[in-house]
Amino acid sequence: MFVVKKEFELANVHEGLIIGLLDKPEKFAGNLTKLDAEFNGQLTELVKSGDISAKLKSISKVHSFGNIGSKRVWFVGLGKEKELTFEKLKEAFGKLFKNVTASKLEETAIYLDSFITEELDGLDAAHALSEAFALATYQFEGYKQKSNEPEKRLEQLNVYSELFAEEDVQVSLSVGYAFGKAANSARTLVNTPGNLLTATDMANYAMELGAKYDFEVEILEKAEIEKLGMGAFLAVNQGSVEPPKMIVLKYQGKDEWKDVIGLVGKGITFDTGGYSIKTKAGIVGMKTDMGGAAAVLGAMEIIGETRPEQNVVAVIPSTDNMISGGAFKPDDVITSMSGKTIEVLNTDAEGRLVLADAVTYAKHHGAEYLVDVATLTGGVITALGLHTTGAMTNHESLYEQVLEASMEAGEQMWLLPLFESEKERVRNSKVADLNNSPGSEGHAIVAGAFIGEFAEGTPWVHLDIAGTAVTSKAYDLGPAGATGVMTRTLALFVERFEPIEK
Repeated sequence: MFVVKKEFELANVHEGLIIGLLDKPEKFAGNLTKLDAEFNGQLTELVKSGDISAKLKSISKVHSFGNIGSKRVWFVGLGKEKELTFEKLKEAFGKLFKNVTASKLEETAIYLDSFITEELDGLDAAHALSEAFALATYQFEGYKQKSNEPEKRLEQLNVYSELFAEEDVQVSLSVGYAFGKAANSARTLVNTPGNLLTATDMANYAMELGAKYDFEVEILEKAEIEKLGMGAFLAVNQGSVEPPKMIVLKYQGKDEWKDVIGLVGKGITFDTGGYSIKTKAGIVGMKTDMGGAAAVLGAMEIIGETRPEQNVVAVIPSTDNMISGGAFKPDDVITSMSGKTIEVLNTDAEGRLVLADAVTYAKHHGAEYLVDVATLTGGVITALGLHTTGAMTNHESLYEQVLEASMEAGEQMWLLPLFESEKERVRNSKVADLNNSPGSEGHAIVAGAFIGEFAEGTPWVHLDIAGTAVTSKAYDLGPAGATGVMTRTLALFVERFEPIEK
């Protein structure tokens, strides 16, 4: 896909050439002086007339008319140098590659050195380039009948850098591409219909991932889940004809199994709401209720590619939440793996139930730090909208590491409060230790507080992605549909993790 080259010559023949343009008085200064000269100064004139713009994320295409070897030139506006961030550069690249893809080219070239600033070097630019390429060109193929005509795709991107070693640029490109491709894997899982992605299918996917990256894999079947006393997980599965799967992937990047990070992802492959059934409008789209599991699997894909010196256990409780004569009901009392009893007040508050046993099982596997990810509540959308993931924690230092990773990934989050009063609401039951739904007030907070009861004293961060897992509109780095949110955040968190005092 990416071919790194050292010598940049304007005479080199390509279908296209991509140039970054900073918004400064002389747009074609330095290394770009020769490019303008080959066009007899006409590029400067096109800037003056507004046909070429350096405004951030503006894309301008100019035909070369034989002035250089490339048939056409794309200019990518980068805006003011001091205002250009890594995330803004990714978005600019994303918009560019949507344009390039629409032109149906099979090959093009980019002069990487034209995207360098004082804050962003060529290796940053290479990572941004390859990650954005993967994200922006993603499409879920779906299940429509396909044309027999072969579709033209960009198969080769020649990356020129005279300032950085070819092997260093190649490594950055490979890492960025791994991040983008893994987020796309998560997107595909979330976009897949529930009848084609059952808990068994998800377990098979995890086993394939384990075989590819040499992870230790454990898939607990129903009998084993029963033997371990995972009553909260089993209750959600009661109404289903599909067997549940507790999926575990272990990656050991240190000599000893210590400082273990537990990544826990909600894997509800379809959620009817159970007897607390969803509305006819609200039930559509519930194939996406395994977005947390997809993010964890995507993060494990990146971990498999990059091999960080960390220890990670990924735990995914997977089932659907269906209605039948055997389904669990409001007023039921169930016993979790931890021994805590739970009064069920809402069968549509099932995600926190499966996560309760998964968090306990992650600790059973030695997890000393926990991050759970789930499409958990509509309440988080009411609180934070569709672009911000809600977070909760019992350990500020751990949260700061997750937050830093999210900022680098460009996946914004906001910390919700966890006060004793909300914990007491979860503990308020006349017949059990806990109740699973104390009311609609502060819905996202009490849901997180419930999971926190099972994290107990283990440092823990909860991420509610109900608003961010899917988008209804295309954007610079992807189409409408699943976003793959938190895949890259989790991977960056693991990569940069520093053990903390508990």
